[in-house]
Amino acid sequence: MASLPNRRSILAGGAASLAGGVLAAGAGWAVAAPAFPPPGPLATGTVGVTLVAKQREARILPEPAGPSPVITYSDDFPGPVIRMKRGQRLRATLVNGLDEHTSIHWHGIRLPNAQDGVPWLTQKPVQPGESFTYDFVPPDSGSFFFHSHCDTVKLLGRGLAGLLIVEDTNGPVFDADLPLMVKDWQLEADGRFGTLTSDRGAARAGTFGNVATVNGRIDPVIEVPANGDVRLRLYNVDSTRVVDLRLDGAEAFILAVDGLPLAPRPLDGWVMGPAMRIDVVFRAPAEPGRDIRLVNAYAAEPRPLATLRTAGAPRPNGRFTPRPLPAHDIPQPDLKRAETHRFDFSSTAVAQSFAPAVLAGLPYADSLCLSEKTFWAIDQKSWPQDGHERLPPPLVTLTRGKSYVFELVNLTPHLHPIHIHGYAFLVLGSDKRDLPRHHADTVLLEPKERMRVAIKADNPGDWMFHCHIIEHQETGMMGYLRVA
Repeated sequence: MASLPNRRSILAGGAASLAGGVLAAGAGWAVAAPAFPPPGPLATGTVGVTLVAKQREARILPEPAGPSPVITYSDDFPGPVIRMKRGQRLRATLVNGLDEHTSIHWHGIRLPNAQDGVPWLTQKPVQPGESFTYDFVPPDSGSFFFHSHCDTVKLLGRGLAGLLIVEDTNGPVFDADLPLMVKDWQLEADGRFGTLTSDRGAARAGTFGNVATVNGRIDPVIEVPANGDVRLRLYNVDSTRVVDLRLDGAEAFILAVDGLPLAPRPLDGWVMGPAMRIDVVFRAPAEPGRDIRLVNAYAAEPRPLATLRTAGAPRPNGRFTPRPLPAHDIPQPDLKRAETHRFDFSSTAVAQSFAPAVLAGLPYADSLCLSEKTFWAIDQKSWPQDGHERLPPPLVTLTRGKSYVFELVNLTPHLHPIHIHGYAFLVLGSDKRDLPRHHADTVLLEPKERMRVAIKADNPGDWMFHCHIIEHQETGMMGYLRVA
């Protein structure tokens, strides 16, 4: 089937100042709530960074293939890593070196609406040659990331993303703290990019890449301290791929989901859709030269992704007991008084396509932020509706200060990672899986699954609400919630 036209066809085209390093079965509603240590004191100061979005070259495939024309925020490939302390202010200046407008969405951060980085909805897009400074204090520690929110199939597909790590001020101390970005790339044999999307992929499970990497490298070997307690921040920054990450050779425990603390539990079957993250800890073997394999078990055969190899003199650690991360001060919904809203995630009743003339000269959006075709819908409304002629109304308007339960219903035979901007869901449970009660900013809906999540509507503004399989997002499965 033909691929989507223009920017969604074959994409083969061909300096940052950073703080810190770069680098089930069963049913029913889960009710147990974990307990955590209280948050510690806040750090002070401002972390200033400059992020220059432009095309660069990076080697992903080995020679004789050439380097790939990636699009990144810095020369650090596959993306800059900003490290800061909880309580510090982030002042990030985006310089647009692209030939199209762009912005930065800070994924998973509970931040002021004007800083959320969605063109036309929360800010004017940053035009080529222009700059824009984001300025906010992340309220939570954790593993977050950032990316563009228009033309995302191309820009994220070619690498435009970075990590934001907000460190605890009184959490457990680890012998190593390693961010690992899992991402597939769609590459030709010579290193150029292949077709990043197609109608067939967009209307089904997505268009998958053909080169699996961790931190931009194919099956890398990463050293970890022998007998050390190692924290891995596992990011799924792919546009399409669903993963179930396991460690072969070490006992690992999940400490956080989407950067938000979870009572420690064994790493065993936590499936992650695009944009989802988990933090895990494991005790490395004491002998140098021992290997632990990171594999994706979401396949008929586990797929090796990276090797963690012990090195150095063994650390003098005692008995391994995973400690919980400090608590987050997330406003808790009042479930007894919460109002319930149901959202149905489905295919469109009739697939639509729009002539280029309809997409031109729009008052609130343009063809970079809208799709030429729609295949998906929320509550039978495709983003945007009304012929792309104006910003659609919100899916629902919520009253600031009130509590809400959302019933997320997947009416399709495909997986959908559902993300809300500016909030952390309290996941209450699923009618298909036994889930612990936990906070998350993205939840994976299995086919025909109904999941319940809750929020307290404390953060005013218009907040995007969408599937994070990017082709689904850009072909209709997106809307926004208004908190007023």
